[in-house]
Amino acid sequence: QVQLIESGGGLVQAGGSLRLSCAASGRTFSTYTMGWFRQTPGAEREFVGFIAWNGDYRYADSVKGRFTLSRDNAKKTVYLQMNSLKVEDTAVYFCAADRARWPTTYEYWGQGTQVTVSS
Repeated sequence: QVQLIESGGGLVQAGGSLRLSCAASGRTFSTYTMGWFRQTPGAEREFVGFIAWNGDYRYADSVKGRFTLSRDNAKKTVYLQMNSLKVEDTAVYFCAADRARWPTTYEYWGQGTQVTVSS
């Protein structure tokens, strides 16, 4: 069982930066691929990016060049550094974990953290 707790969300002006964190429980964090998703009201959950247990990573086109994923296995934490934020980045951001290297679905999900980007 893995529990995920996101933090770091908040209100920021367009062009600003935020760093989201996702802290995981459990002893096998290093074997999980960690993903980030976001969702706005009435919309489907949208893929943001993932960082695999072996270092593979992938980003959605909408965030490439602006968002960066990293992980600290000793701290059991994955980070999403978000720069050059846009109003359209406003959403609830969720982290997720799965044992697959390139997951198509994720087994574990956090509760989400709100990111609001103002113009």
